[in-house]
Order: sequence, then C-alpha cells, then structure tokens
Amino acid sequence: MRYKIAIVEDSNRSVDIIKNYLEEFTSTTNVLFDIYVFNDGEEIMFDYEPVYDIIFLDIEMKRLNGMDTAKKIRKIDTNVIIIFITNNSQYAVKGYQVDAMSYLLKPVGYFAFQEELKKSLASVDKLKKKEFLLIPTPEGLRKIDTNEIMYIESIRHYLLIVTVDKTYEIRGTLKKMEEKLENLNFNRCNNCYLVNLAYVEGVEAEFAIVGAHKLKISRPRKKNFIEQIVNYLGVK
Repeated sequence: MRYKIAIVEDSNRSVDIIKNYLEEFTSTTNVLFDIYVFNDGEEIMFDYEPVYDIIFLDIEMKRLNGMDTAKKIRKIDTNVIIIFITNNSQYAVKGYQVDAMSYLLKPVGYFAFQEELKKSLASVDKLKKKEFLLIPTPEGLRKIDTNEIMYIESIRHYLLIVTVDKTYEIRGTLKKMEEKLENLNFNRCNNCYLVNLAYVEGVEAEFAIVGAHKLKISRPRKKNFIEQIVNYLGVK
C-alpha cells in the first residue's frame, strides 16, 4: 500500500528534513509514500480534494497559517490525519479544535517523527477499511462514510443523500448509486428510496421507519425489502 503524504511548510529546510525522514522510514519498513509539497496553506487549499492520508502542517506561515488551513480542510475532509509542526507547544491545545492527531515540535527529531508516523499510519489503515462515497459539494469533493448514510432519495435528476447529521444534494441516478453501494447492505424500498438497512428500526404498514423518517414501501418491493432486513439482522 502506498500512502499519500502532504507537507505544507514554508521552510525549505523543514521540508527537506521531513522528506528525508520519510525516505529513512521507507528504507527500514518498506512502506511507500507519494509526497506532495506545498509552500503555504493557500497552495494546498487551491482546488483541494480529499485524497491525502496524512498532512504535515506548519502552523506559522505568512499567507494562510496552519490553523486556518486546518479549519478549511476540515470543512471538506473530516478523515485526513493532520499533524501540526510548530515552534511553540502552546499551539498544540488549539489543535483539538480541528481534530489534529498530534503535533511535532521543531526542530523535529527522527525518533519523535517515526513514532507519530507509525501511530498515524495505523489510524489510516483502520480508516481505509471503511467504505467511502466521494461526492461533489459546493466546497469541492467530499468523502462520506457509507456507514453514516441513512438513505438516499431520488428526485428527478437529483439525489438527496441523507446522513446522520447532514443532507447532500447531487446530480445523479439512483441506479448508478445502487451499483456503487452494492454489497453494502443498501436496499430499495421503492423506486425513490435506497435505504441503509442498518438504520431501519421497523416496518409499520406501508412504511419503513428509518430514524425519524417514514419512507414509503412499494407493494412490488415489500416482500424483498423485508427479506433483506431479516437477512441483514440474521448476519449481524
């Protein structure tokens, strides 16, 4: 497995140190990295896409500092691991506001670096076992954990992706979405709804109870839908 690492740092010396540490880590573990370097927060935020596994982020930068960069990243990418690099340990407390994994204090030593890297890679591996859906939003592409999707509703040429805490609207068809989510315990209760069986709390008459929502079950699909619920509960 190759990991995508972004280094956001305005000091060339610091960039070289991190790159050398990554190369040293590869030489002893055979773990491979694709490394991307940005000289400022504005650079990584320009057309940002959630493709990185770990971001090493300098806090003190001239144009867009690390903390503000992290806040912008978190609006788009809630999963990437952020490790702050700083001269001042007081910034570490603020890191919790953006769910940073940890921080490295300059000058960064190799032992501290490799320990943080090992911990971060373990978290990445755990995260990669999840299934994600990549969708376009006004802020850019966003990864959604499929386990957080309650159901998807088709309205003409648009889809409403209803998650535990937010609803996303995108162009698309329910057929293509069903293909993407195949084998992930999603099932149609009618032509308009694709339901995550994990959130079905019951069936009342012609409705599936999905959290606080009541979704109409069509007569042709009712038998299969109930069978899928029973099978899911049997497996789980």
